[in-house]
Amino acid sequence: MIKPKQRRLVEAIKKKTDAKLFYHSCGATFDLVTDLIDIGFDILNPVQVAAKGMDTKKLKATFGKDMTFWGGGVDNQHVLPFGKPQEVADEVKRRIDDLAPGGGFVFAAIHNVQAFVPPANIVAMYDTALSYGLYHK
Repeated sequence: MIKPKQRRLVEAIKKKTDAKLFYHSCGATFDLVTDLIDIGFDILNPVQVAAKGMDTKKLKATFGKDMTFWGGGVDNQHVLPFGKPQEVADEVKRRIDDLAPGGGFVFAAIHNVQAFVPPANIVAMYDTALSYGLYHK
């Protein structure tokens, strides 16, 4: 019921523009990505890494040639708010290693960074992304 309407909307937009289209859906979306690609969406946002089945390595291997992943750079629910800065850095590197090869990844936290996140963890996230996450030709 929803997919045909979404497809008509995406087709209408793509007929009139070269825009890349985001699909925003929180949670466990792995099983929906095939449908999103089929409909014509280009970007999945966010990649909620703590949700069931959202293995970033598997997402990239399965859908990486057809879908850009926006977000998923660090687990906002557990690691960023409660981890130590080194754990944040390790998480950021792992997500970059999983999602960035070959392009199609925009580093971002999964959701807004909450007020209770330690500033040192925010710095660790950004510093690691900047130093580790650059694409090299």
